[in-house]
Amino acid sequence: MSTDLNTLRQLAHLSRLEFNEGNEQKMLADLNEILNWVDQLNALDTSHVEPLVHLSRELNVLRPDEPRNSVSHAEGLKNAPRKDSDYFRVPKVLE
Repeated sequence: MSTDLNTLRQLAHLSRLEFNEGNEQKMLADLNEILNWVDQLNALDTSHVEPLVHLSRELNVLRPDEPRNSVSHAEGLKNAPRKDSDYFRVPKVLE
């Protein structure tokens, strides 16, 4: 399967992409290469393959959520280059 320059331009318009003339040809070649690769995948016999919903059989393997303070307020400010009582001092970023 391959596509033409007109189809590429329509896809670019729908995707809100812009490229110059030199990049159009490269994008067209890359798109045709991707479509050829998909055609190769379509040629494979997958009739005996189960559909995959998740990549692993394990679901929601999470640790229990235990709230705790890992760093105290004083420890957090201890290595601050500049601080003002309870807060970090940082340069002004907004006018």
